[in-house]
Amino acid sequence: MELKFVLYVGASPEKIWETLTQPEGTKATFFGSVIRSSFEEGSSYEYVGPGVDGDETIHTYGKILTFEPNKVFSCLEHPGPSYRPNHAELTTRITITLEPVGETNTTKMTLVNDQWTENHPSFETTAENWPMILSNIKTFAETGKTLDFGW
Repeated sequence: MELKFVLYVGASPEKIWETLTQPEGTKATFFGSVIRSSFEEGSSYEYVGPGVDGDETIHTYGKILTFEPNKVFSCLEHPGPSYRPNHAELTTRITITLEPVGETNTTKMTLVNDQWTENHPSFETTAENWPMILSNIKTFAETGKTLDFGW
C-alpha cells in the first residue's frame, strides 16, 4: 500500500521547509499541532496539539529516518496512543521531498506514505486527510494563510 502526492508550490524549498518544521507552520497546517524533535536522524518526534487528550494530545509519533533541510524529511510513524490501543505495532513511513523548479520560487513537493503495517486501520482516513494537509501547506507557504475547511 502506498499513497503518493505531487504538488507544485509557488514558494522556495526553504519556505516550505519552515512550514513543515516550525511551530507557526505546523500549527497552521497540521490541525493546531507542533512537531517536537531534535530533528537528528534516528531521533524521536511527536506531533502534539489539541485533541481527545486535551492540548497535549500526541497525534502521531515515531523516528526521524532522514532529515536534509530544504530537501528531504522522512520518518517512521505510529498513531498516537489515544487513537489505537496497539499504536506501537502500527507503522508507516512518510517521505517528503522538495525540489526547486525553474528559476523562480517554485518547488516540486512529493509526499510518499508507504510501508504500512498489514491491515493498518488508519490507511483510509490518512488517504482522505493528506490532500487537505498538503493543500494547506501549499496555501500557507504561498500566502501565509490557511484554507477554511469549516471545522
